[in-house]
Amino acid sequence: MTQYLLSVHMVEGADDPSPDEVAKMYEDVEVFNEELRVKGAWVFAGGLHPADTATVVTVKNGEVLTTDGPFAETKEQLGGFWIVEAADLDAALAWAAKGATACRGPVEVRPFQGEGEA
Repeated sequence: MTQYLLSVHMVEGADDPSPDEVAKMYEDVEVFNEELRVKGAWVFAGGLHPADTATVVTVKNGEVLTTDGPFAETKEQLGGFWIVEAADLDAALAWAAKGATACRGPVEVRPFQGEGEA
């Protein structure tokens, strides 16, 4: 089995869903999470606070520098993720489609380095 990162992207500044819609999204994501667990694909998952809560750490010439805000200056930011185990890319894409439906946002699929590589 290969591990894949299913990353959920959010667009900052987009219209916020209603409280009822947010509650339904959380419910749907938990149903999806339980399916991952039952089917043995679950490794780990987590949601993230907004990108403006981020701190970027850089080391230059041995000096540690920290700056506020996200590393990438873009409206699209990582909002959460799942790490799943799947037999192949097609299986990971099928999980991503279910995750995208549950969280109502785009999900990017990427295999981890070293997984299945020679």
